Amino acid sequence: MRLIGAIGHKVINRTQQFFYALGFFGRILRETALFFTRRQVALKVLVMQILFTGVEALSISTVLAIGIGAIINIIGVSVLPQFGQGKLMYTLLIAIITRELGPLLTAFIITARSGTAIATELGNMVVSHEIEAYISVGIDPISYLAVPRFLGVTLSSLFLNIYFNIFGLLGSYVVLSLVAPLPFTEYFNNLMEAIRLVDIGTGLFKSIIFGALVSTVAVFQGFSVLRASTEIPQAGIRAVGQSLVLLVVADAFITVLSYLI
Repeated sequence: MRLIGAIGHKVINRTQQFFYALGFFGRILRETALFFTRRQVALKVLVMQILFTGVEALSISTVLAIGIGAIINIIGVSVLPQFGQGKLMYTLLIAIITRELGPLLTAFIITARSGTAIATELGNMVVSHEIEAYISVGIDPISYLAVPRFLGVTLSSLFLNIYFNIFGLLGSYVVLSLVAPLPFTEYFNNLMEAIRLVDIGTGLFKSIIFGALVSTVAVFQGFSVLRASTEIPQAGIRAVGQSLVLLVVADAFITVLSYLI
């Protein structure tokens, strides 16, 4: 009976946490809708978040995009012509880069850099009573702290994904040309013939959803810190772990829907 009671208590706690997190996300969406209609005291926070999440992550995104695109190209050029399917390389490259690896790897980069940073920063603010100070002077922490980070991470995820796609599809040609010389016009024309609007749309939609998930989880975990400073690294670890799980689940769900519709 004790075991059943413990399991039931845990299930109830998890259910309450889920609905609390769902309500927290709804509150962020509501405040986001009002963000640009108010006096922009949080505009600087938004700009700094975009700078940290988006601009400062361009270098690592460039390396990953060119490297992965080049690997897919080299494997395609080496293997597919043996089966008389050389042009299939472009279809696979677009599907892998724009639909899957582009938005997913971009989200992983953001999770590793910004997810932990946001959770840690907000956790420190809770412990140092800065959140209480905001509330005492009439500033809503959700509007001033959560929403700019939510918008900054989501917008950065979208633009980083576009950047990743460009370098993954076109920048990787530089490496491919060193291994298997191919005229750029032929490569570019084959890409344009293989690419479809649904490929681009699915990747962009994923990047927006992934950015929203990572930012919401990071902010939620940052605010979940209570009083002890030892909770701060734990919040960062939870933010990364939960974000990765949600990203994989969301990616699988959107991928299945995109191929069924």
